[in-house]
Amino acid sequence: MVEFEQWDIVSGVGLTALGVAAGRALESERDDRLVSDPYAGEFAAAAEEAPVPVPRRIGELAQLSESAREMWVSLAAYMGVRSRFLDRFLMGAVAGGIRQVVVPAAGLDARAFRLDWPAGVELFEIDQVRVLEFKEGVLGRLGARPRCGRHVVPVDLRGDWPTALRGAGFDPGRAAVWLVEGLLPFLPGEAERLFFERISALSAPGSQLAAEHLASSVRPIVEDPEFRVVTRQLGVDIAELWHFEGKEDPDRQLAAAGWEVRAVPVPEVAAGFGRELPGMMGRAVVHARFLTAER
Repeated sequence: MVEFEQWDIVSGVGLTALGVAAGRALESERDDRLVSDPYAGEFAAAAEEAPVPVPRRIGELAQLSESAREMWVSLAAYMGVRSRFLDRFLMGAVAGGIRQVVVPAAGLDARAFRLDWPAGVELFEIDQVRVLEFKEGVLGRLGARPRCGRHVVPVDLRGDWPTALRGAGFDPGRAAVWLVEGLLPFLPGEAERLFFERISALSAPGSQLAAEHLASSVRPIVEDPEFRVVTRQLGVDIAELWHFEGKEDPDRQLAAAGWEVRAVPVPEVAAGFGRELPGMMGRAVVHARFLTAER
């Protein structure tokens, strides 16, 4: 059996999931919020062993350094834009009749609990065991109840996750909608190609997909020393976790597998929501697109 590196919510890649949840919590406090996530702040509060301060309220930002405040304000703004765009995409897919939703690398995503799903939706969350254990512990203490059929699939995406997904009740003979959020930069080139091959093999006609893609042109920004200092406020060095070598645009991979793909620049989406993306994320997302696809 292949042994993969493991992490929890306060180490390695898991810390990025915690940061994303904190960003959603901060965005949820705004009067003009683009996402309302009552669980995100609870996740942040429960991560007592995090190596850096993880704010869950706007008032806590005053206690942080200037660079940390900039990072969290920037991250929260982007989380609002990304969450609103992808929430709308998912709701459109299920309104059109799709009843299977798959979230690879689900992390601390709470859409099963916070969105108003139509009857019959089955949502599958895939992630590492310890990340999901933390999540289940927090949700259990809150007495949270999902608003759809929810299936937790504790498996590493580097392993045979399609078998685990089918074992959890996923039916590849029925259309599904896939949410690939905050994942692709962490995948090496070959792993990304295999990931999309597996999704295509599991996707019946009528399936849909949404993904967030950062072009390789973002690399000089991510590797800039000043940028790296800012991202270390998350407790990790993003430049050490993201992969750029040997990768091709996912829209070409999906089109070759029979998907019809549409790409929209993230700044255009933000402008449509009446938002500016400041600081760190503003510099990076100039190179980002949201992809939507249908098979």
